[in-house]
Amino acid sequence: MVEIDASAMMESIGKQAKTAAGCMRMADTKAKNSALHLAATIIRRQMNEILKANSMDMKLAEARGVEAALLDRLLLNGDRIEAMAEGLEQIAALPDPVGAIDNLSYRPSGIQVGHMRVPLGVIGMIYESRPNVTADAAGLCLKSGNAVILRGGSESIHSNRAIAACLRRALVDAGLSQNSVQLIDSTDRALVGALLTSDSYVDVIIPRGGKSLIERVTAESRVPVIKHLDGICHVYIDASADPAMALAIAVNAKTHRYGVCNAMETLLVHQDAAAECLPSIAQAMIDKGVELRGCERTQAICVELPVKTATEADWASEYLAAIVSVLIVDDLTAAIAHIERYASGHTESIVTADYDSGQRFLREVDSSSVMWNASTRFADGFEYGLGAEIGISTDRLHVRGPVGLEGLTTQKWIVLGHGEIRS
Repeated sequence: MVEIDASAMMESIGKQAKTAAGCMRMADTKAKNSALHLAATIIRRQMNEILKANSMDMKLAEARGVEAALLDRLLLNGDRIEAMAEGLEQIAALPDPVGAIDNLSYRPSGIQVGHMRVPLGVIGMIYESRPNVTADAAGLCLKSGNAVILRGGSESIHSNRAIAACLRRALVDAGLSQNSVQLIDSTDRALVGALLTSDSYVDVIIPRGGKSLIERVTAESRVPVIKHLDGICHVYIDASADPAMALAIAVNAKTHRYGVCNAMETLLVHQDAAAECLPSIAQAMIDKGVELRGCERTQAICVELPVKTATEADWASEYLAAIVSVLIVDDLTAAIAHIERYASGHTESIVTADYDSGQRFLREVDSSSVMWNASTRFADGFEYGLGAEIGISTDRLHVRGPVGLEGLTTQKWIVLGHGEIRS
C-alpha cells in the first residue's frame, strides 16, 4: 500500500477549495441553478455507472459482515438515484440567500446600516454510509455559494466517486470551478484528521454519522463544527392533554421511524393524566412491536402489559430502535427538570390544552426545537420549510436546529452613505 502524505494532500485540496470559494462567492443565482440542473441531468444519464459503483460497495460491505441497517443506508437503486436528481432540482428552485439585505435602518448621522448574507466559504463535510449525502450536501453548499470538501465513509467510496464526478462535470459545463466540489479520494483515516486541522483553508466542518464520528470530530477539530451528538427527544403529556391527541402524537413520535434523531426516546406523563392516557398509548406501542421500559408507577398502571423496569441508563439513552422509556412525573416542573437533566438539546414536545403550560414549556425548555401539540418527527428541514437540510445543530453558534441554505451563510454589516463623515 502506498503511504499517503495526509497533510500535503489536504493542503493541496484546501488551496483549491479556497480559490473555488472565492469564485463561488461571486457566482450569480443563474449559474448556480444551471449547475444544479445539469448535475441532475448527468446523474440520471450516469445511473448505470452509479449503480455499478454502488454494487462494488455493497459486495465489499457484505463481505465485511456489515449489518443490515447499514447495508440499507448504503444501497442505491433507481428510485434513490432519481430522488438524488430531484433533490438537486428542488435546491435549484429554492430562493438564493446570498446577497440578501435586511434590517436596513437610518442612523442619526444619515448613513444606512444593515446586514448582507454571504457564504461561509469552504465547508468540510464528513459523513458515513449514505452516498446520497454526496449529492445533497454538495447541492446545498453550491446554492449557498460555498465550496465543499467531501469525505464520505470508506464503505461508500466507489459510489461517492461516481456521484462526485457527475457534480464536477456539471460545474464545468455551467462555467464554474469544478474544485467547488472536491471528494477526498482516499479511505485513509489520517485524511480525516488532516481535514479537521485545516483551519487555514476550511471555515466550518459538518459531520453526519454515528456517535463515534461526531465525538472524534468534536474532540479533534480546530475548525468550527456544526453538529448534534445525540437525539434524546421527549414528549410530555400534561394533565390537560386530550387523550386522543396524546395517543396520536406519542405513537407517531416513536414509531413513524425508529432510526432517526428526531424520534421520541422518552415519554413523560403527568400523574393526573396517566390513568386515562397511558394504558392506550402503551398498548398501541406494544402492538407495533415497541419494547416499553417504565418507572414503578408506569408498571403499576400498565400492570397487565409487558413493561420492563427502566434504569437510570434508560433516561440517558438514544435507542434508535423500537424501545421507549416511560416516566410518570408529578407535574410540569418535574417534566422540565427531567428534560433539562437528560435531553440532548434536540427536540421536545408538550401535549396540553392549557395555554399557560404550553407557553411555559416553550419558554423554559432549552432545546433546538420545542413543540406544542405536535410530533417530534416534524424537526426536519423540509417540514420547517427550508426545502432541504444539511444537518441539525444542537449548538447555539452559529446556527441552531435544522440547517438549510440560510444556515450555510453568515452576515456582514453593510453601510450605505451619501458622503457622510464622522464628526
